[in-house]
Amino acid sequence: MQTIFINFIVPGSWEEMSDKQLRYVYQLLADNFGTDEIKTLFLLKWSGTKVIGRQESGSYLVKLGKNLFELTPLTLTELLVNLDWLGATPTSPVRPSKMNRRQALAADFQGVPFETFIVCDNYFQGYLQTQQDYLLDEIGRVVYQDEKLKFLPWQRIAIFYWMVALKDLFARQFPEFFQPAGSASDGNLLGTTPSSVEASMNAQIRALTKGDVTKEAEVLALDTWRALTELNAQAREYKELNAKMQSK
Repeated sequence: MQTIFINFIVPGSWEEMSDKQLRYVYQLLADNFGTDEIKTLFLLKWSGTKVIGRQESGSYLVKLGKNLFELTPLTLTELLVNLDWLGATPTSPVRPSKMNRRQALAADFQGVPFETFIVCDNYFQGYLQTQQDYLLDEIGRVVYQDEKLKFLPWQRIAIFYWMVALKDLFARQFPEFFQPAGSASDGNLLGTTPSSVEASMNAQIRALTKGDVTKEAEVLALDTWRALTELNAQAREYKELNAKMQSK
């Protein structure tokens, strides 16, 4: 009997996935496949493994390259552990670089005007509150730079995952400014939780312009990361000042 060692070569994270692989996973999500089903289908498809049939023992007869072998449920379970990351949202922004032949903005919004981020964040916050799909479509038209684009369910999922990962990145990169929902306090630059998305947007602009409306256009044109860096610094300074005042 000959022992055959098989290597299943697949991406190790969301960030390593190609556009085709991203589309494949988002389509499976749109089709309501479960996490283990998605991991199994992804493993087989992108490792180049073809299922030939199923044995009475419950094992799968599969082919990888020129090798024909049995894949037991136990072995499959052990392999799927390496794809557990598919069961969570990305830890950094990823997205198909093109959608409906339209080029996407930078995944992490570096080099993107702050005004564009504000618009997308407004739509995203609105979606979280209402679950209205048209709001994801609006984000898609902004980030794929075409106001006439229409989106399929898997494309909306791609946009949602992108925004979730982007906000998570910003929360880690700018922790003083991006505080968890409901955690607003005197140490928060905004002071209290805004009663609306519009109020939050206006508060951000006022913080950067320091009340000078003549600087609004200049602020909106800032690079997103530059604007958030400044807002984060202001939030930290406000928090430190407030702490000093309370200690007196």
